[in-house]
Amino acid sequence: MGNFAAFETKMTAAGMGDAAIRAFRRNYEALLRNETGMIPEATISSARGLASSEGIAPAGAADAALLSQAVVIKLNGGLGTGMGLQGPKSLLAVREGVNFLDLMVRQILDLRKTSGANVRLLLMNSFSTSGDTLAHLEKYRSAGLADALEVELMQNQIPKIDAATFEPVEWPADPDHEWCPPGHGDLYPALVGSGWLDRLLAEGVKYAFVSNSDNLGAILDPAILAYFAESGAPFLMEVTRRTAADRKGGHLAVRKSDGRLLLREVAQCPEDDVGSFQDIDLHRYFNTNSLWLRLDLLKKQLATDSGVLPLPMIRNNKTVDPRDKKSTAVVQLEIAMGAAIECFEGAAALDVPRSRFAPVKTTADLLALRSDAYEVLDDGQVRLAASRDGVPPNIVLSDDYKLVDQLDPLGIPSLIGCDSLRISGPVHFNDGVVIEGEVEINNTTPERMIVEAGIYKNQAMGL
Repeated sequence: MGNFAAFETKMTAAGMGDAAIRAFRRNYEALLRNETGMIPEATISSARGLASSEGIAPAGAADAALLSQAVVIKLNGGLGTGMGLQGPKSLLAVREGVNFLDLMVRQILDLRKTSGANVRLLLMNSFSTSGDTLAHLEKYRSAGLADALEVELMQNQIPKIDAATFEPVEWPADPDHEWCPPGHGDLYPALVGSGWLDRLLAEGVKYAFVSNSDNLGAILDPAILAYFAESGAPFLMEVTRRTAADRKGGHLAVRKSDGRLLLREVAQCPEDDVGSFQDIDLHRYFNTNSLWLRLDLLKKQLATDSGVLPLPMIRNNKTVDPRDKKSTAVVQLEIAMGAAIECFEGAAALDVPRSRFAPVKTTADLLALRSDAYEVLDDGQVRLAASRDGVPPNIVLSDDYKLVDQLDPLGIPSLIGCDSLRISGPVHFNDGVVIEGEVEINNTTPERMIVEAGIYKNQAMGL
């Protein structure tokens, strides 16, 4: 079973380079070997004694010199389909006339202005996000982002695998469905195959800060850059403390056999070890998916690993048409960017405050972000209002608001003093609504409930 030559032919015809093909081959062969990637509790110990960003000295005079050797890479391949979006998630409005992409660019331009250093920006786009993203960037032509090719790192695409034959799946009704993204671990083969790794190194760029485009807390902090540079580590992962809400998410651990840090996802946890996996006091830290890379040491490690980092393969069982559960069963292979922490001798992790992990994954996150609970600064930074002491409002919305266009009729109340807000059913906030403390609104009728201007504090409202 299995015929890699057919995959290689298909990927070559689609313009995929050698680095992408070799990375896919490694994972495909792991699939044929039926590797599980399981990490039993007995083989790991909990991560302890991590350095904290709170103990890092402020960046000093070397700030500009280091920034001139830095590139910010934003993972920008997502369409936000889970929120009903058709285009790049990064073009979703945060405030009127300002989207995620605008904030990313503002951050880079501010770093350039305040430091005098030409901080680089790369957007790792997918085939789905490239066109709209580059078109939006045209507005910044006069700000030094004129050539779209100067900011784009293209994500690869890989074939879906027929689950019955382990051959490339065929779907003539829509050939686009025959392909899938390889996960953000594709960063490494994409950097190599695109030529960007060699180009950045040739231009004196040594340090890369990588994060998700929807994580508005992930900004290039010059103090962390200085710490990373001083450490000499090849790889640094930003982690933060797990809470009860993070019990099912992956965690950081130490492999007993060689003392290296690793990530363990729930799919890699044997059933008997689930209790330990979800113990947030035992395994305290999770990956924010914000990473720092030494590009020269990445190139060296890739040479050691024959050009392909040995990242654990993640198997996903899907259907070729994700909207048709009766369509052909397929296997999609993914690799995770953060899993590379186990590939580098001397890789490290840094405990950062939760404020550096502020992803927008749901419409509830978006409602909070659009309210006065958050401040959007001119330099592109987004932060909670100081009076909230670092704690965002807890918002729970019913399925009536699952999609972005369903959120718009709701309106945006003041949430700066809100501890929690639960909304069920069709509701509209008129201008001047202030939510304080714990408020619950429940409308069981099809008529949209109007909440008039006023202060609503520690109360339940319903129809």
